[in-house]
Amino acid sequence: MKKIKELFILFISMFKIGLFTFGGGYAMISVFENEFVSKKKWLEHDEFMNILVIAESTPGPVAINMATYIGYKQNKIIGSIFSTLGMVLPSFTIIFIISLFFNNLLENKYVAAAFKGIQACVIFLILQAGIKLFKKMEKNAFNIIVMSVTFVIVILFSLFNVTFSSIFYILISGCLGLLVYLIGYIKNKDKKEIKEKKEEE
Repeated sequence: MKKIKELFILFISMFKIGLFTFGGGYAMISVFENEFVSKKKWLEHDEFMNILVIAESTPGPVAINMATYIGYKQNKIIGSIFSTLGMVLPSFTIIFIISLFFNNLLENKYVAAAFKGIQACVIFLILQAGIKLFKKMEKNAFNIIVMSVTFVIVILFSLFNVTFSSIFYILISGCLGLLVYLIGYIKNKDKKEIKEKKEEE
């Protein structure tokens, strides 16, 4: 009974986010954080950041990847199934209904006006998520340099209409992070070996 209740709460939480959040995974980031880090305390902030990175780096929509991970953490495979269904079901239902009346909806001036309002809201949600992540990001030299360089490149590429997939930003940043980690690991290993040699002497 307790497990059924937990699965129901998990499903409803994801269903609510999927139903009332427009703009896709990036717009949902701040909602995810507020729901599962601040309110329910299911995740620590560092773990949430790690989930976000994994969800962004793996195939599939960010929101669904995050929902699947959170569901698995709470109730293993059955939890991930309920969580993913809760996230997917609202979008699937809404898109299916819209597809039936798509042409009529586009011609309706009230619907067109509503979509314009939603667009403005989505921009705000994505900006809010970015500001929150920046505030809580570890402010070391590597993170600041990577973020600054990426920001400048994105602006320049946009101004000069250069096509560059966001996937490459992720892959390059991931490789740089791995390189920095390996350099640090080798340095620490050398220091440890030197210290052990000194102790033996």
